[in-house]
Amino acid sequence: MIKIRALISLFLAGFSVNLLAEEMSEFSQSIDGISKTVDGFFNDYTGWFVGLIFKSVPVGEASFPIIVGWLLLAALIFTIYFGFVQFKRVGLAINIIKGKYTDPNSKEDGEVSHFQALTTALSGTVGLGNIAGVGAALAIGGPGATFWMIVCGLLGMASKFCECTLGVKYRTVLPSGAISGGPMYYLSQGLGEKGFVGLGKALAIGFALMCILGSLGGGNMFQANQAHAMLNYAFDVPSEYGVITGIVLASLVFSVIVGGMPSIASVTERIVPWMAALYVGMSVIVIVANIDQVGTAFGAIFEGAFTGSGVAGGIIGALIQGLKRATFSNEAGVGSAAIAHSAVKTKEPVTEGLVSLLEPFIDTVVICTMTALVITIAGLNTAPFDGGGLTGVTLTAASFTATAGIFKYLLALAVIMFAFSTMISWSYYGLKAWTYLFGEGKKTELVFKLMFCFFVIVGATIQFGAVIDFSDAAIFAMSIFNIIGLYFLMPIVKKELKSFIDRIDSGEIKSYDTKSK
Repeated sequence: MIKIRALISLFLAGFSVNLLAEEMSEFSQSIDGISKTVDGFFNDYTGWFVGLIFKSVPVGEASFPIIVGWLLLAALIFTIYFGFVQFKRVGLAINIIKGKYTDPNSKEDGEVSHFQALTTALSGTVGLGNIAGVGAALAIGGPGATFWMIVCGLLGMASKFCECTLGVKYRTVLPSGAISGGPMYYLSQGLGEKGFVGLGKALAIGFALMCILGSLGGGNMFQANQAHAMLNYAFDVPSEYGVITGIVLASLVFSVIVGGMPSIASVTERIVPWMAALYVGMSVIVIVANIDQVGTAFGAIFEGAFTGSGVAGGIIGALIQGLKRATFSNEAGVGSAAIAHSAVKTKEPVTEGLVSLLEPFIDTVVICTMTALVITIAGLNTAPFDGGGLTGVTLTAASFTATAGIFKYLLALAVIMFAFSTMISWSYYGLKAWTYLFGEGKKTELVFKLMFCFFVIVGATIQFGAVIDFSDAAIFAMSIFNIIGLYFLMPIVKKELKSFIDRIDSGEIKSYDTKSK
């Protein structure tokens, strides 16, 4: 009797597993169908928009995207206009993060600390672009692209300073104490103060629309897709299990974003330092293990930057690839980071602007350069710099595993952490743009959060050529609306900076002993 019951139990268990497998298969097929429908729609109706945003002009043998020039020119203008603030005030920025100018007894508007705001914004920029994007840049532009990547990252620090200062100055504090801020608010309110009410509202609405679309695509679906692709690469997880990866990621994302900015900041302040330490640590090990080749690698970087021997498009090819990777990675001028920084606890807008200028340095100058050094040391992108058939994440992964096979698995962990952190940050960006257009409220927010998590599942199931092209275009279209406003409003930022520095020099703003905290 016992044996019969055992057999029946086993049969029912097997039947349940098969039934679950069939249901999962049907669900996966449904998601796959939705994915293809969405991708087909974007392929049929948005190609003109992608072509417009990424319009290129021929420069020598290469093509230069106008949007990259738009971002680079702004970064150069802001660097000069603010008196090279990213170099002169970096020490002050570090002291602000440490709390030197924060009164421990003061109650200030905001939801998060300077450090939490920085890590939240960093989690949105430090991501797969630092791994796959640098691999693509060096596969095409050679080691010389690294030099121009660093230059662009240093200039972009001034763009971040400008937009994040304005983000705090024009933020809205809700009755609940929650904060809404970012380009939507400083474009509409700031330009309104200058008499350009219609222009300000138009720019704010255009930015918000592009931010929502960008958050669902590049900040969501692409991240989930690449996370599953890395699981497939490192651990042989079947491609058709993407729906399972998507459900797990969506559940984790929802568990964080349902708590709002404090919950997101609490997670990012823990995960960002660890994921950065993991990736930088791996890079340092590779560099130390090949210390005799570091000099040669730097030589290749500088030589490639100014001679471009063997590089596609010569020196122009190296320059373009470096600029593209830096601007696409750190998002300086795009305006997204200003949304996260707006939630900081401070009475001085310029303090968060100073903190934010560290982002492009960490993202591009440190992390992207580490990736570039690892690839250059491995020598897999030697002349004619085609990567021997490798590009993007495969070139980066192969370069790490050339030193130690275990890096294949550690890199997979880093990719998943990068993808997860990027998704939770971009969910916040998209949410704030959503509520700007459709109004604040728990129901309104829940609709967006559920929609965002649904697209995490969709993103993990299939490759999205057209959708990702469109979402990338949407993210960089944000910079068009944002930078137009920044040009009008940068005198306000300059005035805020001068006032803050003068009050520090006069002793009106006191410094506090951070060691005694």
